[in-house]
Amino acid sequence: MITKINQLFKNQRDAHVLYSYNEMSSYLKQVLNFIEEAIKSEEYVILIENDRIYPIIHKELSARLTKDEMKYLHFVNSFDFYWSSGSYHPPAIEEYFTEMVQPYVENKISFRSWAHVEWASMKEPLHLIEDFEKIVDQAVSLLSFPLICAYEAKRMPEYLKNILLETHPYVLMEDDFVISEQYKPLNTGE
Repeated sequence: MITKINQLFKNQRDAHVLYSYNEMSSYLKQVLNFIEEAIKSEEYVILIENDRIYPIIHKELSARLTKDEMKYLHFVNSFDFYWSSGSYHPPAIEEYFTEMVQPYVENKISFRSWAHVEWASMKEPLHLIEDFEKIVDQAVSLLSFPLICAYEAKRMPEYLKNILLETHPYVLMEDDFVISEQYKPLNTGE
């Protein structure tokens, strides 16, 4: 499946992909393959991950990649990223991300991003997730970089699934990669 995604990333730099995973073992396999493929393509990876899973990823990558290759990986603690303003506030997250990618954009350095999106519970105001994903979809298009947003399937109520299918043009499930028929591109002409 990852080869199909990498082909998409080579053909279309502004790919915004929803990854709905069921098992942590599948998640780890996908994120490791995503990072390795990017680095083999000499692209930097911005990995937005929690501080419990990142050491597992780092340990596995360190066994597979050289020290020079590991320099292509930029880890961002997901808690710091999503709660940079003290709460989940989409404009603050957007500002944090824009500052983070600015050196890549200014220096025309190719990069990809993987964002693990998770909460202790899905009792957060889901409209904030919708606002955030719309901002992200626009940023992916504007800055022309591939992004995978990973959500744990069992923590996604039906309403959130619909929001995510409407804000991501592509969907990666455990064994399938499809175009979202529910995707609603933003009208940037307003």
